[in-house]
Amino acid sequence: MKVLIIDDELSIREHLEMFLQEKGFEVLSAENGESGIRLLNDQKPDILVLDIRLPGIDGIEVLRRIKKEDIAVSIIMITAFHDMETTIRAMQLGADDYIHKPIDIDELDAVIDKVAGKLRSSSSAEKLLTLTSRDYRADSIVARSRSMREIFKLIGLVSDSRATVLIQGESGTGKELIAKTIHFNSSSGGEPFIPVNCSALVETLLETELFGHEKGSFTGAIYQKKGKIELARNGTIFFDEIGDIGANLQVKLLRFLQEREFERVGGEERIHSGARIIAATNSDLSTMVETHRFREDLYFRLKVVEIHVPPLRERTSDIPLLVEHLLRRITLQLQKNVTKISRETMESLINYKWPGNVRELENVLTRAVVLSKGDTLLKEYLPDLLSGGPPAGPRARGIRPLDDVVRDHVLQALEFTNWEMTKTCGLLKISRPTLRKKILKYQFKKWP
Repeated sequence: MKVLIIDDELSIREHLEMFLQEKGFEVLSAENGESGIRLLNDQKPDILVLDIRLPGIDGIEVLRRIKKEDIAVSIIMITAFHDMETTIRAMQLGADDYIHKPIDIDELDAVIDKVAGKLRSSSSAEKLLTLTSRDYRADSIVARSRSMREIFKLIGLVSDSRATVLIQGESGTGKELIAKTIHFNSSSGGEPFIPVNCSALVETLLETELFGHEKGSFTGAIYQKKGKIELARNGTIFFDEIGDIGANLQVKLLRFLQEREFERVGGEERIHSGARIIAATNSDLSTMVETHRFREDLYFRLKVVEIHVPPLRERTSDIPLLVEHLLRRITLQLQKNVTKISRETMESLINYKWPGNVRELENVLTRAVVLSKGDTLLKEYLPDLLSGGPPAGPRARGIRPLDDVVRDHVLQALEFTNWEMTKTCGLLKISRPTLRKKILKYQFKKWP
């Protein structure tokens, strides 16, 4: 099997040549895009290891020419730049995988084995994508962790399909941001992106929000209203907290996904929609299916493509990048001149577990910028929990955490009403979706 390396750094080429030859590959190399393209056409390698940043013709342009000339080669991109935009563009142009400098030999070994294995199992290499590149903005998600880089790759692969996507992850991890990135990197990026918060409305109101209603269809319906699915046209509907929708609405949403048609509430006309569905949840939908709280057929319709967003505590290598990115935005919004961050402040941010994820990090940084008196973000501006202050004082004085109090209060109300949802909601002055969310959060065992 033949491998071509295109990289302008001699030491990298020599290192890779030695490594690949030891694995039994025939190895060719080129120091720039022009000579690399000539070798591609003359030698017809099976695998291309391609640096993005090259003198003259860069790696992205090499990718474009490979697609234009329909050259059959599996492509592994290498770059020293940790940015989502490059990752997505490379994957959209047909790259099979993507690794960063400084090169991790174990990661390279795994990627080479994976690509070579695919080639050995087929008489010809099958490209992951045959898409064309176009301009787009992709600067809202920043990360360097391997788990997030895999998500960037997945975004590049799914953005131009119309497949339904299910994004799962804890609150505050950026699920809507990922949904927007998929939408705006797709061919329908110019169409509307419409978010729907499924936990914010009771089921009857949510139904009219989604499907619209005809004039006179119910008391107060004094005019015809188009629903969000209709207004989205061929764009994207983003269902946030999809696990909170009720049983009746689950049936109607399933029917829409199956038939791509719907009727307004009180109407008879069948309306077609080409809107793409992206759903998100911080609940475990598979467990909800097992306990009959979520329809299995709808679950499988939604999870055609699954994206699992890891919590911030599992990708601490992203925190310095996120801090830099968020500080730049926050200081601009608040018109402050905080341009530096002390080492001990950054260490505190990295070591904290972040139960509220990126959203909590942004709130903490906003508070710190507001309190800052100079150009440096100091540890003293962080909350006591992060700065090493005395977090255990209230508990030592017998004051319980608020979340514990809420948990016990909700459980007491459920038991008082014998788990009658309507009565419990009335007692607690909350909606059914909110109550359902708390039952899931606190993992109460009984369900009506």
